[in-house]
Amino acid sequence: MICPSAESSYQSWVSPFDLANLKLKLEELNYQMEVPGFWDDMEFAQKTMQDKKRMETKLERFSALEKDVDDVEELIQLAEEENDDSLAEEIQTIYHSYQERSEAMRIETLLSEEYDKNNAILSVHAGAGGTDAQDWTEMLLRMYTRYAEAKEYQVKFLDYQDDNEGGIKSATLLISGENAYGYLKNEKGVHRLVRISPFDSSGRRHTSFASVDVMPELPDTVTVDIDPKDLRIDTYRSSGAGGQHINKTDSAVRITHIPTNIVVSCQNERSQHQNREFAMKVLMARLYELAKQEHKDKIADLAGDYNQITWGSQIRSYVFHPYSLVKDHRTGFETSQVQSVMDGNLDGFINAALDARIKGEF
Repeated sequence: MICPSAESSYQSWVSPFDLANLKLKLEELNYQMEVPGFWDDMEFAQKTMQDKKRMETKLERFSALEKDVDDVEELIQLAEEENDDSLAEEIQTIYHSYQERSEAMRIETLLSEEYDKNNAILSVHAGAGGTDAQDWTEMLLRMYTRYAEAKEYQVKFLDYQDDNEGGIKSATLLISGENAYGYLKNEKGVHRLVRISPFDSSGRRHTSFASVDVMPELPDTVTVDIDPKDLRIDTYRSSGAGGQHINKTDSAVRITHIPTNIVVSCQNERSQHQNREFAMKVLMARLYELAKQEHKDKIADLAGDYNQITWGSQIRSYVFHPYSLVKDHRTGFETSQVQSVMDGNLDGFINAALDARIKGEF
C-alpha cells in the first residue's frame, strides 16, 4: 500500500456524529420553515436558519471527506494493479489533506458539553511582575486574537486596560463563531513565561505570569438571578491604546459583584447602556460558571474573593530562554516552535486538552 487506508481511519471516528440523525434533524428544520407563520417569530426563525446552515455545512464537510476516501482507495487500487508508482505523489497529497480535515472533525466529536458550540468570552489578566507581566499579557492577547482570526472567528474587544509603562493590565474579548467556547475552554488558567526581560538593562532572565479566563456567552434563555443590591456599578472614561477597539468617551461601565468581589468592565460600546448590558452578560457568565464549579444552586450561596490567581498551578509554560519550549503541564503536549504558538497555532494544545478531558485526565 502506498499509504494507510483512509476508509478504516474514517470509520474509526465518524459514528459519534450519527449522520443519519443529523440528516433527519435537517429534514425537520426544513419542514418547520415551510409551516405558515414561521417568520412571525423573527428571533426563532433566525436561530433556525443558523442551525440549518450549521448542519448543511457539516454534511458538506462529511461528503468531501467521503469523496477523498473513495479517491484514495481507487488510486491505490489502480496503482497496485498497474504497479505504477507515479500516482504516489497525488495519493499522498489527497491523503494528507484528508488527514488534516478528518482530525479537525474528529476533534469536533469531543465538543459535547452543554455550551461548547457557543461564543467565548475570553479575558487575560496580568499577574505580579510589573511591566514584564503586563507585556506578557499583551503577548497572550495577540496570540488568542491570531488564533481566532485563523479560525475565521469574529473578535470584539469588550474591555482593554493598558499601562503607561507598557503592556496591558487586562483585556476581555468576545470571540464569536461555532464551537469557540468548546475549543478555548481549556485555555483557562495561569500561563507562565520565562525569558530574558527586554525591560531589564542587566539582561537577566525573568519569570512572568498571566491568567486566562474563558466563559461561554450564555443564550438569552439562560437567566442568572442576581440581587441588584449585590452590585456596585461605576462609570468612567474609556482609556487605553486600543486604537479602533476603544471608544474613548465617558460611557465605560464597571460592575462589581460584592459577595464574590468579581469585577467586570466594558468600554467598547458607544453608549453607557450598551456597555452596561455587555458587562452584565459577562458577569452572568462568570457567576454561572462559578456556581457550577462550586456546585451551588443559587448565586446567593457564593461568597469570597474569586479574583486571586494561584501562581503555583500554571497550566502551561512558555520558555524563550535558555531554550525554546512551550509545554502544557496537564497533558504533557509540548513543542519547540515557540513563535508559531505565539502566532496563534494552538491546535496541538487544544486538541490534546480535549482528548485528555474526555478521558477524565483533568
